[in-house]
Amino acid sequence: MRAEWNRKTKNRKKASSELTRQEEFIRKHRRHHHEIASWRTIIFVLFLVLWEVSANLKWIDSFFFSSPSRVARCFVDQIRNNSMLAHIGVTLLETLLSFLLVILFSLLVSTLLWHSKKLSEILEPYLVVLNSLPKSALAPLFIVWLGTGTRTIIVAGMSVAVFGSIISFYTGFQQVDPEKITLIHTLGGSRRDAFCKVVLPGSVPILLSTAKVNIGLALVGVIIGEFLAARRGLGYLIIYGSQVFQLDMVITSIIVLCIIALGFYQSIQFIEHQIKKQFKM
Repeated sequence: MRAEWNRKTKNRKKASSELTRQEEFIRKHRRHHHEIASWRTIIFVLFLVLWEVSANLKWIDSFFFSSPSRVARCFVDQIRNNSMLAHIGVTLLETLLSFLLVILFSLLVSTLLWHSKKLSEILEPYLVVLNSLPKSALAPLFIVWLGTGTRTIIVAGMSVAVFGSIISFYTGFQQVDPEKITLIHTLGGSRRDAFCKVVLPGSVPILLSTAKVNIGLALVGVIIGEFLAARRGLGYLIIYGSQVFQLDMVITSIIVLCIIALGFYQSIQFIEHQIKKQFKM
């Protein structure tokens, strides 16, 4: 009886020790993230302070380089005129549409390439060549073919990301364990079953990592399109501000673009975290 009681006591102490180590690991992990976030904030604040001080002490010309206070005033003025929010909304809409179309089109083409090895061998060099083209060179052609407007800008946004996305998706499909596909066929499953039950779920990490890159590329393509074929959007504001030498407007628009890009990245990263948590990946 006493031996049994001693054994239970040891088990409780062992479980308590393991729980303590687990709690310590979680505490260290959270402390690490807080430390990283703190350093990021400190570096950003120091940059703003140095920028403002440099402009006030005439180390840099505030007309050309602006300053945080001038950027803030420009942003507030644009908000009061109801123009900045409209331009931001246009750029956000065009970027999201371009991104979603890139994902859907890339998945469709990558699936076709996976299903047909002959088709993939035929199209692979064309995809590589098209992906290597400078997309800014295609924008004038889109204007001639499609005219100016939202449609041209969305196509320009897609052109920057779509070919690389197809290559990444198809490469991810090919890297799935072939033994799992063989098992599906052995159990009487079709090629479609292998794709839906093995290939697509197994490629989720690559799909998510590619999506994080694509959202930024879609934003770049949209801005290129707005440079050439828009009367609204942050890209138009940048071009207009540079033409009339309102450089505060240019730098304000660039900073807003940085914030948008960060927001897109964090959103995709949050979705990736939730998917990995849900499926225990």
